[in-house]
Amino acid sequence: MINVAYRNWRETETCVPIENESADDLQLIVPNLHRRYSGVTATNRMVAPKLAGMLRAAWLGSHRPDGIAAMGFRDLMFLWRRATPVIWHARRNDEMIAGLVLRALGWPLKLVFTSAAQRHHTWLTRWLIRNMDAIIATSPLSASYLKREATVVMHGVDTDSYAPPADRAAAFAESGLPGRYAIGCFGRVRAQKGSDVFVDAMCKLLPRYPDFTAVIVGAVVPEQQAFANDLKRRIAAAGLQSRIIITGELDIEDVVRWYRRLTIYAFTSRNEGFGLTLIEAMSAGAALVASCAGAAKFVVEDGVTGVLTPSGDADALVAALEPLMRDPAAASAMGARARARVVDKFSLDAEANAIAAVYRTLL
Repeated sequence: MINVAYRNWRETETCVPIENESADDLQLIVPNLHRRYSGVTATNRMVAPKLAGMLRAAWLGSHRPDGIAAMGFRDLMFLWRRATPVIWHARRNDEMIAGLVLRALGWPLKLVFTSAAQRHHTWLTRWLIRNMDAIIATSPLSASYLKREATVVMHGVDTDSYAPPADRAAAFAESGLPGRYAIGCFGRVRAQKGSDVFVDAMCKLLPRYPDFTAVIVGAVVPEQQAFANDLKRRIAAAGLQSRIIITGELDIEDVVRWYRRLTIYAFTSRNEGFGLTLIEAMSAGAALVASCAGAAKFVVEDGVTGVLTPSGDADALVAALEPLMRDPAAASAMGARARARVVDKFSLDAEANAIAAVYRTLL
């Protein structure tokens, strides 16, 4: 069961120093109960292996990353009425509900919830939050909506994986796309991510700056196909089919490769919980122009490590991007400052250490 899964995992992984391979020693369950890959899943996958290096941990559900043991639902039976508590760290309503039900039935769970939402919660979410043992918020703004005490822990990024390339020009040349520089916007193609704002800005700017190609890296889900088709019509009407590329969904290795090709990154979301692509792009050394959504105003030093713009404003995005496109050397210098800020303030180690400190108050 848990110990068997752990032994199988240990045959190929060596980064988690768990000394006793039994269910009795488990300290942390990381549930991921959604099959669809999302931003919540991405942030969970990044920090979980770091946490598994600090506590005896197991991942329950889909999309398990390397570096943390696998746990099946049947394995939960071995924890029923155990004397010592186990952290159940939820990040969604259904995971909070599952944790409360299990605890009511006799599982010795300490319930933690991470909230990234920057809005007033529904009555159900408020009730669930009141019944958690500890709450983590991903920004001060998220914390302000919780109506109870919370610990603010900003997301971090693996600065080694999301590192600048040795030669950005060569990295871009490998793409085979026209021009010398790339400007990117990552995330699912939909209005909430501001994909249309990015396309409108590019239709204005790319004819003036022939050395740039724009790339949208993200999936087009079926319910957003009409929205994506409209973007493609706008791109075709501008005659920019070869210079505004929508890649579709990519493996994480390919996404990282695209970050390293970017000279400029445009964060165009209309609303976000945190906006992990902010710190991913900064870590890779791209100059950043960001809408005031998610945690942008807490992450970006306006005019130093990036430029902040109003959400949903294509003209403001054009005004902020154009000086960087006109002067790629200035963009590179901003990207270097952005990288330094992420290494200093938004590393994955810093996030994991802060989360583990919350766990320790409960264990």
